[in-house]
Amino acid sequence: MIDEIKIKGIYRHYKGDLYLVEDIATHSETGKEMVIYRGLYDGSPLWVRPKSLFLNKLDTKKAQEFGQEYRFELQDIKSVRED
Repeated sequence: MIDEIKIKGIYRHYKGDLYLVEDIATHSETGKEMVIYRGLYDGSPLWVRPKSLFLNKLDTKKAQEFGQEYRFELQDIKSVRED
């Protein structure tokens, strides 16, 4: 199980879209950690989801169908910029 979130990391939702994690917030009444993220597509709103659901493991059928184990998975995207 994964349990860490990379701030400013780019994650792939199991259905294919990419999302940028903006930050982690704490719910004022429950104390639960919430992931704040934005889709990397035109018109995407800012989203919030409990960390436990963001990191949720897919059931076996969905994992096989979509080719990934978790609802959101961190992507290793390299910059094209050379320093």
